[in-house]
Amino acid sequence: MDRRVAVLLLSSLLFSAASTSEDPLIRQVVDGGDDQVLTDHHHFSIFKRKFGKSYTSQEEHDHRFKVFRANLRRARRHQKLDPSAVHGVTQFSDLTPSEFRTSYLGLRSRLRLPKDASKAPILPTENLPADFDWRDRGAVTGVKNQGSCGSCWSFSTTGALEGANFLATGNLVSLSEQQLVDCDHECDPEEPGSCDSGCNGGLMNSAFEYTLKAGGLMREEDYPYTGTDRGACKFDKSKIAASVSNFSVVSLDEDQIAANLVKNGPLAIAINAVFMQTYMGGVSCPYICSRRLDHGVLLVGYGSAGYSPVRMKEKPYWIIKNSWGDSWGEGGYYKICRGRNICGVDSMVSTVAAVQTTSQ
Repeated sequence: MDRRVAVLLLSSLLFSAASTSEDPLIRQVVDGGDDQVLTDHHHFSIFKRKFGKSYTSQEEHDHRFKVFRANLRRARRHQKLDPSAVHGVTQFSDLTPSEFRTSYLGLRSRLRLPKDASKAPILPTENLPADFDWRDRGAVTGVKNQGSCGSCWSFSTTGALEGANFLATGNLVSLSEQQLVDCDHECDPEEPGSCDSGCNGGLMNSAFEYTLKAGGLMREEDYPYTGTDRGACKFDKSKIAASVSNFSVVSLDEDQIAANLVKNGPLAIAINAVFMQTYMGGVSCPYICSRRLDHGVLLVGYGSAGYSPVRMKEKPYWIIKNSWGDSWGEGGYYKICRGRNICGVDSMVSTVAAVQTTSQ
C-alpha cells in the first residue's frame, strides 16, 4: 500500500477513535515516523476537541502547535525515563514548561520553617497496614481545580486541614482556598520576598501559620474559589469552619511519613512536578528526577502493589491528590513510587491538627 494512502487511512481511524471515551491518542504517546508533521496535526486536532481549546489568531494557533509538538517529544522522553507510568497528551500539552510552572505550580521552595512549626514526634511503625487510603474513610473532599493560578499551596493546605477537621469532628467540610489566596500574606521576616502571594505562590507551612493566627478557615461555599488574586480579603471570623490547633514537620523517613498519615490524616507535601505535565496514569518512578520542590499536593494514602510491567515487579507507591481537576491523571490523582524520595516527595511533609469550632 502506498505510504500516503496508509497515512490517510490511519488518520481516519485516529479521528474515529477521538470520538470514543478512551481516546488512544490522549491515553498514550504514539511513536513518530516519516509523516510525523501530519500525525502531529491529527494529535493536535484531537487535543483541541477533547479539551475545548481555541486560539485568538492563526499566529497563536501556529505557536501553540509548535509548543504541542515539543511536548509530544517531551512526553516520549518522559515515557522512556519513567516506563512504569503512562505519559502522553494532557490538557497542558500546549503550554511551554515555563508557562506550566507559572500557572499551575506555585510553591515557594524555601525550607525555613515558621516559628510555630515543630517536629512531629516519632511514631511506632511496627503495625502499619500494607495499604491505606483516607478516601475510603471519608476524610478527603472531591478533586478541586486551581485553574491557571499558582495557588497549589492553598489546596494542599486546605486538604490537610479538611482531613484533620474530619478526625476532630467527624464531619467532612470543604474549606476555602480563596481565603488563603486573598488574605494570607504570611512572611518569613528573615527572608525578604518570601511571603505567601496568592496566584504567585506560597508555602503550606506559612499558610498553616496564617490559619493559626487568623483563627481558622471558612467553608468553600461561604468563600468560593475564583482562581484570581485580584479581590479584597473577605474573611468573616463568625463563619470559621475549621481551626488549627498545631502543625508539625514530619521526618524524611518514609515509615514515619506513613505512620503520621495513618494516625493524623492526609498530609501536606511538596514535590517536583516535572513529570506531571505529561502524566496520565500508573506508578510514576522516573530513573532521574530533580528534588527541587515546586508544587504543593496532598498525600492521602499508599499502596503496596503497583505493578510495573516494564520492571517486572510490584512497586509500593504513594497516593497523591492534585488540584488540576479530575480530568488529569487518574481521576485527579497521582501515584509515585515509595522508597527513594523520588522527585523530592519525602522532603517537605507537614501534618496539622484541628480543633472543633462552634460553626460546624
